[in-house]
Amino acid sequence: MATSSPFTLPRSIGAVLWGISVALSWMWGLGLFFSVQFTTQFGLFGLLTFAIPNFLGLLVFGLVTHHLARRDSGAESLARFFSTWSRPFRLVFFLYQILAITLTIFAFIRYAWMPLGFQPELLYLPLTLMVLLSAAILFGEEFDIKRIKYSHGVFFLLLVPAVAILIAHSIGKGTGPLAFPKLPTNDWNYWGYAVPIIIGFLVGPWLDLQQWQRAIQMHRERVSIAAGYIIGSSLFLGLILFHGLTTLWALNWGAAEFIRPGITGHNYGQEVLTKIFSAASPWTFGAYAVFIGVCVLSTLDSGYIALKWFLQSNASTSNHPIFSLIPTRFLTSPIPLYVVAGVVALVGALLRFELEFFMIFYATFFVGYSMLSIVRCYVVGPANAIPQVKMFCIGSIAVVIFSFGYFLRSPVLQIVGSLLPLGYVFWLLIKPSAGDDFVADTQELDTPTPSVASATSRENAVSVASPVTLIDSGAVQHSLGGHFEDKWFVHTLIATYADTNSVGNVYFGMYAMWVGKTRELFFNRVMPKFNLQNSPYYILTRSFEHKFVRETREFETVQVKIRVAGYNRKFATLEHEIYDSLGQLLGKGKQSLLFVSSSDYKMLDIPPDVYSAFIAHT
Repeated sequence: MATSSPFTLPRSIGAVLWGISVALSWMWGLGLFFSVQFTTQFGLFGLLTFAIPNFLGLLVFGLVTHHLARRDSGAESLARFFSTWSRPFRLVFFLYQILAITLTIFAFIRYAWMPLGFQPELLYLPLTLMVLLSAAILFGEEFDIKRIKYSHGVFFLLLVPAVAILIAHSIGKGTGPLAFPKLPTNDWNYWGYAVPIIIGFLVGPWLDLQQWQRAIQMHRERVSIAAGYIIGSSLFLGLILFHGLTTLWALNWGAAEFIRPGITGHNYGQEVLTKIFSAASPWTFGAYAVFIGVCVLSTLDSGYIALKWFLQSNASTSNHPIFSLIPTRFLTSPIPLYVVAGVVALVGALLRFELEFFMIFYATFFVGYSMLSIVRCYVVGPANAIPQVKMFCIGSIAVVIFSFGYFLRSPVLQIVGSLLPLGYVFWLLIKPSAGDDFVADTQELDTPTPSVASATSRENAVSVASPVTLIDSGAVQHSLGGHFEDKWFVHTLIATYADTNSVGNVYFGMYAMWVGKTRELFFNRVMPKFNLQNSPYYILTRSFEHKFVRETREFETVQVKIRVAGYNRKFATLEHEIYDSLGQLLGKGKQSLLFVSSSDYKMLDIPPDVYSAFIAHT
């Protein structure tokens, strides 16, 4: 059993610790403070409307990822699945996480700090933001995903007495008159909130990097993901109900006077508990401060670790030229993103924005992506591509429709804004031309390129005299040293007896030999002055992979195509494709190159002459 500690942790204890971490990481600004707001609006029924879908969404995510992890063998099965499955959603994952961090920081400043009334705000609020960011970064750096369950376990030990003190305070005050102004739950206004909440929270965890990272780590440690999320979602439900029921108690004893109109004209009450507890005893206020602090900090440190994991993963696999221009540590550090999120949150708080302004995106824009991601877990078919432009446009339209509905108090528009992305995803999946929207990268590579297709369509290019295709004397001739077709360097050859095995097919190792020869000809073409005798560097192969698609035979005309797919500061990646004379793909793959000093074999950055030679062909 793989664990992050020197001793073996029983799986049952591991499930409990991970359950605690799941619950605390999901108690972010949205769940923490909107539970208060919705309770002030609709009472106990509103609290349950908010809490139950939230609980079910988290629980279902855990049960489904548990099943996904068990579809394949090995501790890395879920990690492999996530790596492939998440590829088309990388930008959405990034935006979701950044917005969640911004929202949490904003909610803490707006509803936990500003109600205390410290003046001047321009002095206290930046200092508060600095402390919050420093704590989040400190805990994020100190506790990685392997150890975060222990730090959250300690947080939970702090949380329990704080909750007990608040409960004791509430009991000591009595039940109250059970009368405060609340909105009805049997009209369109209620459903204008309830429908987006139900939709948004049922599918919300699927785009949360924090939850995916936890599920993957649980599986690596041989801890049941299902058990961890059953415990975690149950603890989360308990915390949400505690916060909401405490709000009901406070409203029944006069906290309703703290409900205020916002800049949109709606009534807001997210800070009623902060205000009523700040006037109570130091122990009571301290307990509430611990409760809020633990919930916020356990979200921000989780977000830091998840973002770092996400950024490092993308930096290590991406070949985009930007990675050769910007230091890797800067690109993979969440600190700049946290600073940006903090500044946005601070400005929003100073402008007296409200939590709902950020929430709109989780009820509209991300809903379509979340639903599509769930479908892609089980629907076998088009993969590794989604209609990005269309999804972005429909998400943006949904945001605008919902916003108009919210600001104009039109619940119908709010419902339409939430349902529109779901309807569009359903339409994308069932419409007759769905395959045109979801084109897999394998399908794109398997389709002959225009140059190959046009070459093979010429009547004088080839003649088929037998099952084996031969070059006709009238065929188009190219340089023996290869030629360029757009970004591809192409070398044409004829397979002969020496390339075959005992049964007449080309021996599998020859494909790699052909690629190697084509690569040498490519280097010779783009760097004709390279001399191995006096070169200050060597070019070495870091990795090589090839997928076999079809076999070919003796005397078949073969085209080997190679191009520079990308590079970063240290490595260059080449892609290759091999076609027969009919334009049929025989195989494809890629290789990674590294550069070392010819004197001591120390790794180098890509040499300037290699960089200048390659950049014209990317």
